[in-house]
Amino acid sequence: MTAQPPPTSTAFLLAALGRRARDDVERALKPTGYTLRHLSALGHLMGEPGMSYSELGRRAGITAQSAQATVRQLEERGAVERRTDPGRGRTAELHVTATGQELLQAGRDAYADVDAALERVLGKQRRQDLTGLLLSALSGGSSGRD
Repeated sequence: MTAQPPPTSTAFLLAALGRRARDDVERALKPTGYTLRHLSALGHLMGEPGMSYSELGRRAGITAQSAQATVRQLEERGAVERRTDPGRGRTAELHVTATGQELLQAGRDAYADVDAALERVLGKQRRQDLTGLLLSALSGGSSGRD
């Protein structure tokens, strides 16, 4: 008797494709010395200048302490500036600098390269269809987390 292949799990395939895409983007960012965590923080701060560490952590799904460590690295590299005096109990107003905007563009370029690789495999129409399906799935349901 021939063993049947296991049923294909959409969730597993999405996780595998997501892992591959994340690895490809991380590889593209490596020469810059930044990571997806840095890129995510910059994206959130660019979308809402003046955001605090706590709010950044909530939006990025990380602790405020992790957000502070990430922002500290971005500050040291000139990608983010704090426009309030540092001090206990003060809310830091964080802003993306021109250097940070350049990194965001490098991230967009890396994502575009991953999209182009998908398009080479799937073709333009199927890649666009996949994008539409993923957007529908993301907007239409629960991740199962409470």
